[in-house]
Amino acid sequence: MAEGGMARIDVVIRSHGQIPGKCPTCRRPCPGYDRMSARTWSQVPLWGIACYYHFGPMRVDCPEHGIVVEHMPWNEGKRQMTLGFMAFLAMWARRMSWMETARAFKVSWESVFRSVEWTVSWGLKHRVLTGVKALGIDEIHRGKTGFLTLIYQIDEGMRRLLWIGPKRTEATLKAGLDELGNTVVSGVEFVCSDMWKPYLNVIRERIGQALHVLDRFHIASHLSGAVDEVRRGEVSRLNAAGKGGGEKLKKMRWNLLKKRSRVRGKARQRLEAILSSKLATARACMLKESFEHFWTYRSVGHAGRFLDAWCRRAMRSRLKPIKRVARMLRRHEPLILNWFRAKGEVSSGAVEGLNNKIRVTTRRAYGFRTYRALEVALYHTLGKLPEPPPTHRFC
Repeated sequence: MAEGGMARIDVVIRSHGQIPGKCPTCRRPCPGYDRMSARTWSQVPLWGIACYYHFGPMRVDCPEHGIVVEHMPWNEGKRQMTLGFMAFLAMWARRMSWMETARAFKVSWESVFRSVEWTVSWGLKHRVLTGVKALGIDEIHRGKTGFLTLIYQIDEGMRRLLWIGPKRTEATLKAGLDELGNTVVSGVEFVCSDMWKPYLNVIRERIGQALHVLDRFHIASHLSGAVDEVRRGEVSRLNAAGKGGGEKLKKMRWNLLKKRSRVRGKARQRLEAILSSKLATARACMLKESFEHFWTYRSVGHAGRFLDAWCRRAMRSRLKPIKRVARMLRRHEPLILNWFRAKGEVSSGAVEGLNNKIRVTTRRAYGFRTYRALEVALYHTLGKLPEPPPTHRFC
């Protein structure tokens, strides 16, 4: 059929006269009550031609659920698209942005969102959470709206998003663990997190049987932040004194934060000149570099002695940001040494890798206006959820 110069395919579906309708809840054959007027559903386009289903459903009288609209294999509730079309849109929405998917298949952004939302809801109901041995708990900043709490599975063969919640409070993390269930939480052997106090409290209370490993990435981040704070303070102090020494540190922020071996060319020459000077930034940078040796140990005892020695040296450095990091490391020393007790069973890099994928997902969609849209998109991309079985294969 052609309407307004646009080709379309209309499929009229009729009930089999000898087969009674089924209840949509219990799927038992039931006697008919009456027949409703015809309804229309969008189906997957064929060769770029819009396709529609037309059917007048019957209402059936179920002994258990009363008078209800009969079960239709291609439909759920009052949706205007077939389940096959929704699964099809959700599949492409994982490969392209939601807006590009909507434009490609001539539907609205809202239709793509509802399709992904339905697919995610189906996947969350049917996913299997057995065998979860390692959890990664982290937060990610979501612009002006605050933080999100994320719970990952970071086992060697399965890395996925298990739960996402707004804010980064104790109540948020407790809600996430409650949703995973006591069976999953009690079977966890390793937990990886940063040093955010609300997370530490909940992990100690709810996952006390697991070996708690502090995230190596966040420790390195604290050290880099301390070096940058020393650099900024020294530049301001030298410029205010009118000595011009701040020129040495100009445009050297990222080179000071990198590993020394990764700086090349003229930047390497400038870096070596700074490190050989008597600047406070040079002392801070050398302390940061020397701490990298900590991660090469295999023995908990040797690593602990190195950490004690490094903290004593940092406390004598007369650099307040570095001393603050040293106090933090001393305060969390048992959890930091758990990294060696785990013997490589937990990779904190897995958590940061998943966080980067979250940033890519939100950047690709140019942000989400609502929390629900962001939640659905992240589960869809990173949850590794099972998908509803397709009625047809289109590609």
